Order: sequence, then structure tokens, then C-alpha cells
Amino acid sequence: MKNQEKDLTVGSVPQKLIRFAVPLLGANLLQSLYSIADMLVVGRVVGKAGLAAISNASMLSFIINSICIGVTMGGTVLAAQYKGANDEQGQKETIGTLFSLSFIASILVTAAGLLLYSHLFSLLHVPVEAMKDACDYMQIICMGTVFVFGYNAVCSLMKGFGDSKSPLYFVAVASVINVFLDLLLVGPMGMGTKGAAYATILSQGLSLVVSVIHLKRKEFIFDFKLKSFAMQREKLIIILKVGLPAAAQMVIVNISYLLVTGMLNTFGVSVAAASGIGLKVNTFAGMPCWAVGQAVTAMAGQNMGAKDTERVKKTTQYGLLINTFVTFITVVFVQIFSEAIIMLFDPASTDVITEGVMYLRICCSINSLVYAVMYTLDSFAIGVGSANIAMCNAFLDAMIVRLPVCWFLAFPMQMGFMGVYIGQALSPILPALAGVIYFRGKSWETKKLINSEENHRKKWKR
Repeated sequence: MKNQEKDLTVGSVPQKLIRFAVPLLGANLLQSLYSIADMLVVGRVVGKAGLAAISNASMLSFIINSICIGVTMGGTVLAAQYKGANDEQGQKETIGTLFSLSFIASILVTAAGLLLYSHLFSLLHVPVEAMKDACDYMQIICMGTVFVFGYNAVCSLMKGFGDSKSPLYFVAVASVINVFLDLLLVGPMGMGTKGAAYATILSQGLSLVVSVIHLKRKEFIFDFKLKSFAMQREKLIIILKVGLPAAAQMVIVNISYLLVTGMLNTFGVSVAAASGIGLKVNTFAGMPCWAVGQAVTAMAGQNMGAKDTERVKKTTQYGLLINTFVTFITVVFVQIFSEAIIMLFDPASTDVITEGVMYLRICCSINSLVYAVMYTLDSFAIGVGSANIAMCNAFLDAMIVRLPVCWFLAFPMQMGFMGVYIGQALSPILPALAGVIYFRGKSWETKKLINSEENHRKKWKR
């Protein structure tokens, strides 16, 4: 039964998508909540200097995480296609190659982070009183990058093999440990901001250890012996072919949001605070969409491996239906309770409430339905092995539309921060259209990442 649940090439498409996406949604929510724990504890114990330090450091940390998630996503797609092809040797070689690649990449990213973080903080104009805490925090986070890569490698493989529940358990372990260590190290141990950084990397490290122990006890297909970690050239090329564009896609989007934040900062503290709250709300509102998108990637990958393009089409179509429906419900909820939601963050500042509500009225509205279409089709493209399509769409969304339109409306057209909001709302339209064109075309149906000789399973559908 467990193998049937993990086999995404058979059974009801919508049921498989929903069952696969729900644990991923839980994992995404937990990951976001435990990332906020550092800020909550430090804000109460250390004060505004520590809070400013973590707020700025988290921007760089998120870019590092984006690189980790993007690179390891190549493992998700390759593992899924070998799973769909029923090629166990291909699966084992993919696992060993991804783990080795993740270790090497973590060393390179760690070195780059340690060399650049102080210069980037200067460019971001981190307040003088927060600079030391920000640098201390970032130094420790960089040293724990190997755990981030290892943890994401395990989770990406699990998703590729059709197991979305294990990543939820691993995130739950990390969340509990992180909150406990935050409360212990920041306050009673007197480590301040450094304590929050240590809490983050220790929780990720322990979660990685727990995940490996769990897999070994479950008689995972990979034996974790030293010789099994050898990198296979063919697998490495495919993982990078998918992973590097996926990483670039996420980095491009995050840099564009960083630059948009810089634009909004010029309109004063209340606008900066309101848009920051609005972006956080938008992030939570998008999590169901992201979970379904991740499910579409894994399911499309397995079915491409099984050479069942009709099921890939059904997967994408149902993904579009589910995502637009869930996003519609979320948008209606946000629009009805927008004022109450903003007041959760800042109940006293009327200007922040007014401008925050305006942000949600514009940036979490009809445009969110267009974003759901864009993200689903990008997820489909990654799943079939065309991560370069998703990367180009990210560039189109972020650099061709969002940044120029936001700047043009805000400054030459003198619309102020409203122009920035409108520019953000318009940004997913062209990438969504490009995604539709690619999906309706036929070129992806002949896309071939793997050559498997064991792709002759008997399949059943219901």
C-alpha cells in the first residue's frame, strides 16, 4: 500500500495531487513559522537592534536557501523520472550524486557567503547599531550551510520518490528543536543574536541526522556507504541542467523583491512597514499554491519517466484547477479580513493599517489567480525537465515586468508607492501566458532526461 501511495503514475490524478500536496503545505507552514521564531524571541530579549540585525540577515539567508532548494530540485526531478521508469540503479546513482554535489556546493556557498556578507550589509545600509549583531548572526548561518544543503537534498529526494510525509516530519523536528533552543540560548544562556543563529543551524543539523537515521531504519534504497556517494557524470549533468536554472529562477525573484523593497523604503517608514507586512501575508497566502506546484513537479516527473505524457497533461490541468480554486478562496478571505490581518502586526499605527490594506487590495487580488497559473505551469516545466523555461519566466516576471513597471509608475508617472503595488500586481501576466503557450505546444512531450531500460511496468488506472 505504501508503495502504491508513493507511485504517482497510477490512481486518481486529483486525489494523488491533493494527498501529496497537503503534507507539503504543512511543511511549508512549519518552516515559515520556525523562521519567525528567531525574530520573535530576539525582538523580546535583545530589542530592536537584534531584530534589525536578523531582519537584514534573513534576506541573505533566504538567497542561500533559494540556491539550496533550486540545486537540489534537480534531484527531485531526476529521482522522480527514475522512479516512474522503475529504474532502481538510476535511483541509487541519483541519490549518491545529489548528496556529493550538495556537499561540494555547500562548501562553495559557505565560502562565498563568508566573503561577501559584510559588504552586502554595507550596500543594504544596515543600521550601525545592528551591524555587529547582523555580521555575527550571518557568520554562524554561513557555517551551517552544509546542513541546509543536506536537509534539502534528503527532502527533495523524498518528494521525487512520491513521499511528501517524511519532509513534514523532518521539518516538525527542526521546528520543535529550533524554538526550544531559541528560548534557551537567546535568553537564559545570554547569547543574544548569536544564540538565535546557533539555534537555527543546530536544529537543521539535528533534523538532517534524524532524517538519515529514519531512512536507514526504513530500509531506504540507498545504503549510505562511502562508495555509494560517487558522482556519476551523466546524473550530475542532468541534476545541474535542472537545478541551476531552478536556483537562478528563485534567486532572480528574491533579488527583485529586495530591489522593490528598496523602492518602497524611499516613501517612508509607514509604507515600508505596511508593504513588509503585506508581503509576509502574501507569502502565507501563496503557500497552498506552492504546495500544489511542488506536487505537480513530482507527479509530472514520475509520469515523464514512465513515458505517460497524457497523465502529465492531466496532472497539470488538475493542478491548474486546484490552484486557482484554492487561491480564489484565499484571496476572498484576505480581502474580507484585510484590515484585521494588518492589525495583527501593528494595531496602533493608522497609516500602516491604511497602506497595508491598500497593498493587499492590489497585490493579493485577481493578480493572485494569474500568479497561481504561472506558478503551476512553471512547476510543470521543471517536472518535465525544462527548468530553463521556468527560469526565463522568472526573468520575464521579475526583471522585464516587475522592476521596470514599478519604477516607471512610481517615479516618472509620479504614482508613488501605489505605482509599485500596481507594478507587482501586473508582473505575472506575461509569464503566465508564456507558460500556457509552452504547455499547449508539443515540444515538451519529447523531452528526454533519462535513458532507462527498465521502463516496461504494467500499469493500472482508475
